[in-house]
Amino acid sequence: MSEYQKVRLGDVLTFQRGFDITKSEQSEGNVPIVSSSGIASFHNKWKVKGPSVVIGRKGTLGTVHFVRGNCWPHDTTLWVKDFKGNIPRFLSYFLQTLKLETFDVGSSNPTLNRNHLHKIKVIFPKSLDTQRRIAAILSAYDELIENNKRRIALLEKVAEEIYREWFVRLRFPGHEKVKVVKGVPQGWTLVKLEQAFKYTGGGTPAKDVERYWAGGDVNWFTPSDITGAEGIFLERSGAQCTEEGFKNSSAKMFPPYSVMLTSRATIGAVGINITPACTNQGFITCIPNTNYPLPYLYHWIKLAKPHFESLAVGATFAELSKGVFKRIEILTPPEPIMMEFVRMESPLLKAIEHSLCANQKLIAIRDKLLPRLISGKLSVEDLDIQFPPGMVVEMNGEAFAPATASRKVKK
Repeated sequence: MSEYQKVRLGDVLTFQRGFDITKSEQSEGNVPIVSSSGIASFHNKWKVKGPSVVIGRKGTLGTVHFVRGNCWPHDTTLWVKDFKGNIPRFLSYFLQTLKLETFDVGSSNPTLNRNHLHKIKVIFPKSLDTQRRIAAILSAYDELIENNKRRIALLEKVAEEIYREWFVRLRFPGHEKVKVVKGVPQGWTLVKLEQAFKYTGGGTPAKDVERYWAGGDVNWFTPSDITGAEGIFLERSGAQCTEEGFKNSSAKMFPPYSVMLTSRATIGAVGINITPACTNQGFITCIPNTNYPLPYLYHWIKLAKPHFESLAVGATFAELSKGVFKRIEILTPPEPIMMEFVRMESPLLKAIEHSLCANQKLIAIRDKLLPRLISGKLSVEDLDIQFPPGMVVEMNGEAFAPATASRKVKK
C-alpha cells in the first residue's frame, strides 16, 4: 500500500455542475447528452471535450458514466472539469467504489453537492503506472462487454428483419405463387390465442411473511426485471421466493423459454426466461408449442406491442386482461414455412442467449475485481499489462508514457 496515500477527493479531481438544455433546444446530432441515469439524447453541439467522466448529481445519485468522446453533461450531473494529471478512465472506476449516493444533501429531491464531495477523504494511488494498469484490466472487460452488446444488437436486428420480411411484408419463400386475400395468404389461418397456445398469469406471495422470501430460489419476475434487463433472455429474477411462498400464492410456474409479456401499467415489454419461473400479476406469459415455436411466438408478441397497448384499459393503470388477450388472432402459416423460419431463426436466438450469458459472467468478474484492484488489495505491480485498443485511443498516446511516471498529490 506504499503507493497509495490518503488525500481529499478534491486533490485528485475537480467537479463542475452540468449544463441545462431542454428538448426544444436540441438539434439532431451525434453528441451524447448525459443525464444522471446515462445518455438521454443526442445534440449537434458539445460542452465538454472527451474523454469525460460524469456522475449523477440530482435524481439518480452517484452513477458514474465514462464517455470516450465529446459530450454535453446535463444539469442533473457533475462532470470532472480537471483530472489533475490522473487517468480519466481510472477515475471513472475509482468513483464507482465511493458509494457517492450516500452523500445526499437534498431535503426533498436527492442531490449531491460538489463542494461536499471534494472534501471526502480517500485512499488514492500515487503512481500513474498503477492507475494505467488498473484501468487497463477493467477496461478490457468493459470492451468485451460492449463488443458483445454490439453483436447482440446486430443479431436481434437480423432476426427481426427476417420475421418482418416473411410475416409482415409477406415475402416468405414461394410468396410469388400464393394469392393474398384481405391480408391473409391462401393456406394460412387466423387463430384465436385461446386456441393457439397456453398462457398464464401471475401472483405474489405475501410480502409480510418473511419465510416466503428468506433464502428463496424460485425465480419470480416483476415488470422491472424485464424493462431493466440488458437483453431478452433472463436467467435470474431480481427477487426469489421460497417454494412455500410460491405454493401459497396464485403464481403459476412455467417452463424455460416461455415468453413473458408485461400486461399491466407497462404494456408489451417482453422477456424470455431460461430457467423455470413464475411472475407477479403484471404479466401474461405465453408458452410456445410445436405449432407456435419460440422464434415465431417471440417476434409476434414483440411486434404486437402497439396492438396490445390499444386494447389495454383501466382507471388507475392500463391493463391488457387475459379475457381480451385470448380473443386476439394470430396469423398462422403452414407448417413447412414455420419450420423453415425456425431453422433460420433458432441459431440467431441461441447466439444472442450465449452472448448475454457471457456478458453476465464478464460483469460479475469485473465487479468482483473492481474494489480489490482500486483498493490495492490485488496488486498490479508485477503484471504484464496489454492496453486495450480503446484505452490507448482515449489516452492519446499517454499509455505509452514511461512506466515509472508518477506524480504527487496534495496531502
